Amino acid sequence: MNTIDTINYDAAPVKAGYTDRILQLDLSSLTISIVEVKPDFRRKYIGGRGYAMKLIWEGTTKETRYDSPENVLVMASGPLCGEPRFPGTGKFVVGTISPLTETFIDSNIGGHFAPLLKMCGFDAMAIYGISKEEVVVIVDGDEGAISIAKAPVYSEEIDQGGLVYGESVLKEFTGGELTENVAAVTTGSGASNARFGIINSLFFDRRRGRIRSKQAGRGGTGTVMRFKGLKAVLVRSSQPRVRANQPVEKNGVRQAGAKLKKVISQHDPKQLRLGAWGTPVLTEYMNNFHILPINNYQYGQHPDAPAVFADVFLDRYFNKAVPDGCYLGCNLACAKGAEDVLLTRGPQAGRRVGIDGPEYETLAAVTCQGIFDPQFIMEYNWYCDDYGLDTISMGVTAAFLMECFQRGYLSMEDTGFDLSWGNIDAADRLLHETARGEGLGKICGQGVYRAKKWVAEQYAARTGVSINETLTELNKFGMEVKGLEFSLYVTKESLAQQGGYGFSLKGPQHDEAWLIFIDQVHNEIPSFEMKAEALNWFPLVRTWFNAVGLCKLPWIDVRHPDAAKTANPSQNQPTLEYYAQYYGATIGTTKTVEDILADSERLHLFQKMINLRQGKGTRAFDQIPLRAMGPVYLSEYLSRQDYYDNWLREHLENEDGFPDSPEARHQTLLRLRQEAYQRLCDVVYEFKGYSPDAVPLPDTLERFDLLDEKAEVLLKAHGLQVPAT
Repeated sequence: MNTIDTINYDAAPVKAGYTDRILQLDLSSLTISIVEVKPDFRRKYIGGRGYAMKLIWEGTTKETRYDSPENVLVMASGPLCGEPRFPGTGKFVVGTISPLTETFIDSNIGGHFAPLLKMCGFDAMAIYGISKEEVVVIVDGDEGAISIAKAPVYSEEIDQGGLVYGESVLKEFTGGELTENVAAVTTGSGASNARFGIINSLFFDRRRGRIRSKQAGRGGTGTVMRFKGLKAVLVRSSQPRVRANQPVEKNGVRQAGAKLKKVISQHDPKQLRLGAWGTPVLTEYMNNFHILPINNYQYGQHPDAPAVFADVFLDRYFNKAVPDGCYLGCNLACAKGAEDVLLTRGPQAGRRVGIDGPEYETLAAVTCQGIFDPQFIMEYNWYCDDYGLDTISMGVTAAFLMECFQRGYLSMEDTGFDLSWGNIDAADRLLHETARGEGLGKICGQGVYRAKKWVAEQYAARTGVSINETLTELNKFGMEVKGLEFSLYVTKESLAQQGGYGFSLKGPQHDEAWLIFIDQVHNEIPSFEMKAEALNWFPLVRTWFNAVGLCKLPWIDVRHPDAAKTANPSQNQPTLEYYAQYYGATIGTTKTVEDILADSERLHLFQKMINLRQGKGTRAFDQIPLRAMGPVYLSEYLSRQDYYDNWLREHLENEDGFPDSPEARHQTLLRLRQEAYQRLCDVVYEFKGYSPDAVPLPDTLERFDLLDEKAEVLLKAHGLQVPAT
């Protein structure tokens, strides 16, 4: 490769899960530097999401946008990342100022990249500036060298793709000898044309004999990477993985890992069966409980849904003979993949490819468009990954535009083609136009929040109806909060998940508070108070997983048999004890679950302060679309009239208040749902130590040593009195 700059270095050894070094790259000047981390830094910010937030807080201002040179793209793991003796330790986060939300976003991603980066001597990588030419970065722990090189040029087909380009670069770097000791992060050309670009984490799977991928999907991290001129980062280290994390108490790590692996092997086959089916197993549950998004979340169930249940993918696509997983030592192994799939559509039609997925969210992003075709789902999955597009934001924005077309807000003249529900040709065309930034795809690539304004402008120009009046209607079914598209669960009947989406600091995704299963399927938090308490507790635990470098699925999706004996079975506290044991044994300090919650609450509050600085942190930005609370239109209500009428009878104070007409009952139901959500806001804010406007109180920040001068300015700007010190 054509090297621009190289530095030689001695890799810092990993001690107790940390290297205490951050690799900094300035792409404007094409320079490399290494920063030593002070002990207090890792104590307060732990790793992963915490490191990303701190670096972005210090390196950016309230004026910083995704395309500002000072915006930081951070890739950070944590002290528990990279341990084969414990399940699910390949995770890291990619954090930045989001093109969609214009505030902090981080996306959780798996694979071998972060463990290898740690073995190369770095807890995190922070990328600043914008390069004038496309570059790749190489971190070679074996050679003790870090390089910035001109991005290699191959054929147009390869250069445009995130998956195929990454594989080509890795092969060039290794001379064609791919091993598990090399990994890369890349994104595709579609990320240059859409605000919801992803980053692919590529690793070699020796059992399948090919490069596989996981994705940092949410919020536009890949868009930032492409804008900075960074096409790929490669890492290499040949150190033995089992010695990579250097825990203080190896036996404690081994014992905790053995206990969790035993729970997984004995109980996952009796519960969700993620090891056999992968996350598509959720599809049947979601459909049975009216949670599977159909036609832009209008409906949660469909008679054609069995065509895309997990057994279809298992029988038709997945290789049952090859065990899966996105990092060594994880016996849950839920990362499914398919080999030799023939693409029938798009510019690569006729090519056979390996496909990693689909995950449930990708599958549901297609049913959200009214499509129930497993082959199209597989191709949609592969193209989004190769283009570098978030399957969730792509599908939800497409579904929004489809509904606008159905309701007359968009005409054929606006779209250029028939954008009807279930029209595979239209969905396929919109996907490729979005990747190229052409036609209606140029609008789709902006996401729902910005697409709403464009639709309103088109409709106003055609009809004379005011833009504001049209936006009021579009806001009812434009499924975004804070600028981020909803992940794929219908929340109409789950107040807990409504709050999980609305209160989520980075926008409506399941990463911070996935409560739909325990609320609507298992009915384990039936009372209002239990839902409110869950909305305080679960985000803290889930934030901690993103800080330390762990996958959440072995905890939340495999229930320990002893959890049923506890006061809150859904918290799965017996398994959390294994995580606390693993944490303490790694870093050499005894940690309880309560300690973990406290560490995590500091990070959660810190993220809230970034949102306030960026103008997205108050109650107004926790409000969710009407469709997230109930049936927006009468047709939605009538599709489940008996259910909704029974719900009304239970929630009205007396039978005399039961309205006579379906129209009146529909409106009454919506009013009650909206009132319940506002009451939930009040109670949860109080739980969290916030003001009624969702601003952390001074005492709350002071408890976690976060009440500094910057915080005081923010609190005062929102009308809170800060006591004199």
